[in-house]
Amino acid sequence: LQLAESGGGLVEPGKSLRLSCRASGATLDHYDISWFRQAPGKERERVACISGNGGTTNWAESVKGRFAISRDNAERTVYLQMNNVTAEDAAKYFCAEEMAPTCGPNWPKVPIREYDYWGQGNQVTVSS
Repeated sequence: LQLAESGGGLVEPGKSLRLSCRASGATLDHYDISWFRQAPGKERERVACISGNGGTTNWAESVKGRFAISRDNAERTVYLQMNNVTAEDAAKYFCAEEMAPTCGPNWPKVPIREYDYWGQGNQVTVSS
């Protein structure tokens, strides 16, 4: 399984941006997918997750109500819709997958080191 993010770039504060995470080498149907982000000098933090069938999602408090996550398993793609972007959202965004289901009540506690597959990351810059 390989993951590749796209859709990042420059966005103005208050505007929207959609990131994509496309899988190759395997289908996505059975995999929970999480989004992470990492700003310079900061630790990687989790942003959101979605279960394999799309029925379960979880969010970091910092993005709840502003970001949306969805998936199209036929297209092998998971999306992160970022709305009302702020300067604090500027970071490199990664999608990741861990073989065991992770997008449940314990998602915030799943160690990042347990994720097996990562994309290369996609930069989001917030500036007016």
